[in-house]
Amino acid sequence: MDPIVIAITGASAQQIAERALQLLLGKKYKVSLILSRGAYEVWNSEIGVNIPLDPNLQKEFWLNRLKVSNGKLECHKWNDNSANIASGSFQTKGMIIVPCTMGTIGRIASGFSLNLIERCADVHLKEKRPLILSPRETPFNLIHLKNLITLYEAGATICPPIPAWYTKPESLEDMIDFLVIRLFDAFGENLAPLKRWNGPKI
Repeated sequence: MDPIVIAITGASAQQIAERALQLLLGKKYKVSLILSRGAYEVWNSEIGVNIPLDPNLQKEFWLNRLKVSNGKLECHKWNDNSANIASGSFQTKGMIIVPCTMGTIGRIASGFSLNLIERCADVHLKEKRPLILSPRETPFNLIHLKNLITLYEAGATICPPIPAWYTKPESLEDMIDFLVIRLFDAFGENLAPLKRWNGPKI
């Protein structure tokens, strides 16, 4: 099985990415993980957790934090453009950036790759592999919208983390699960059971 690339940038909603990683590894997926420089800072300020920078220590951190022993996890530093996933000749199943900052979206839309996340996204577009972007911003300004249109036209899927209430969530964890599962619906992967809407009851 080719790996799924998960990239986490420095926007709020890190819990969505964490749950996605937990569900993927729990179902024995291979995952290549990249955190942007800003993501480390958000984890520290919002959650009070310091994530190790060293890829091997970070892998151990995630496996312990998520309490998973399945799957295969490879962690990469944000500036390691020599990583295997930076090359189009390395096969992946696709890439998801969640949460995705508008700065990241702007640089990908302009083809300006400052780090491994942006380079990897560029690779997925040129290789015509699935690229799903989950922007965490509101409201969008005109520049944001134009960049999102550019990426949509280039082949990316735009999937913001928009909640729903028809599943009757009873906790924040229920809502996070809904967001993660819908995100991977767009990827063609069914990560967990979800109460789906089948139309109005007659």
